[in-house]
Amino acid sequence: MRALIEHSLVPKAAYSVRAVIADKADAEGLNIARDLGIAARALPRVKGLDGSAYDHALGEAIDESAPTLIALAGFMRILSAPFVQRYAGRMLNIHPSLLPKYKGLHTHRRALAAGESEHGVTVHFVTEQLDGGPRVIQARVPVLEDDTEATLQLRVLEREHVIYPLAVNWFCQGRLRYESGKAILDGVALEQPVQVDIEGKESQ
Repeated sequence: MRALIEHSLVPKAAYSVRAVIADKADAEGLNIARDLGIAARALPRVKGLDGSAYDHALGEAIDESAPTLIALAGFMRILSAPFVQRYAGRMLNIHPSLLPKYKGLHTHRRALAAGESEHGVTVHFVTEQLDGGPRVIQARVPVLEDDTEATLQLRVLEREHVIYPLAVNWFCQGRLRYESGKAILDGVALEQPVQVDIEGKESQ
């Protein structure tokens, strides 16, 4: 989230961040956003409120800012199908694995346990399938012999800060869109996500 905001503040940025919403009142991102001059609010789930009612309230809060795009960044709730449909084609998520590998939680731990030689991060459109929407861009990192879950997470996080603002730029520049279940970049359906190497260079 910080990386997305910081990239939005550079001269001639392709996008601006209108608001940050968290589902936890003590989320660190709220203070970070406010410190960077972005409107931020918590929308905690009230005890006894069911998921669909919460998602409706969340949608109402989002619509107050009339965003072109919703970027999930550390938002760990599973969103309901009606919510996802409400913003179909306008939601991106970032997931710390080379999807379709390791959907869900504890991705770094699972990659290490499997003896992977490389790991990474993926930006994808949000659909009703958990971490299953069309992939837009990936960055890979090597898994080192002495890696722990923490060291691998930090290496992946560095790449997250590169590719997420890039994907948001593409969307807000009109280069990236969602159509018929596919990610379309510069008019071409992505059969595989764009790959960004360790130096930040793109390839397809």
